[in-house]
Amino acid sequence: MDFVLYGEAAFWAVEVKNARDVKREDLRGLKAFRQDYPECEPLLLYRGRDRLRMDDVLCLPVEDFLRGLEPGCGLTAGT
Repeated sequence: MDFVLYGEAAFWAVEVKNARDVKREDLRGLKAFRQDYPECEPLLLYRGRDRLRMDDVLCLPVEDFLRGLEPGCGLTAGT
């Protein structure tokens, strides 16, 4: 896991992969963190093109994630 984003409105555990495909082994760190903090929302960012959910982890293209950021707004699962 690369980042933890924590605040009043959200608690995200974020993994960033320099890969075009997501593999189940890429989710290991996020899943381990979630065992200790079940209230967090795990998020994997990668260089692919598809938005998907694998083993209850949201996987987003990093480009989509970055384009969806708006100053002053919290992160949402629809990002």
